[in-house]
Amino acid sequence: QVQLVESGGGLVQAGGSLRLSCAASGRTFSDYAMGWFRQAPGKEREFVAGISWSGRSTGYADSVKGRFTISRNKSNNLVYLQMNSLKPEDTAVYYCGAFGNGYYNRDRGAVDYWGQGTQVTVSS
Repeated sequence: QVQLVESGGGLVQAGGSLRLSCAASGRTFSDYAMGWFRQAPGKEREFVAGISWSGRSTGYADSVKGRFTISRNKSNNLVYLQMNSLKPEDTAVYYCGAFGNGYYNRDRGAVDYWGQGTQVTVSS
């Protein structure tokens, strides 16, 4: 079992930055790949970024590539999403997800565990 708790969301002006954190509990956290997804009102939950169990492989949605960076710290069971140059279209609830097979997937159906989400609002 893995439990995930996101934090770091808030209101920011366009062009600003936020760093989201995902705290994981569970003895096997280091074996899981991790991902960030987001869901805007009236839209489906979509992949934002993923990182493999080792941290050596990362991937991003085209819409955030070059602006967002995912990272993980296995020593304290944390996963981060650094978001720079934020745009109003980045406004959404951001969710942390864990993949039990050790490799991230852009398909939200492949996520084994979800956090409760954190709201990010970018004003224009």
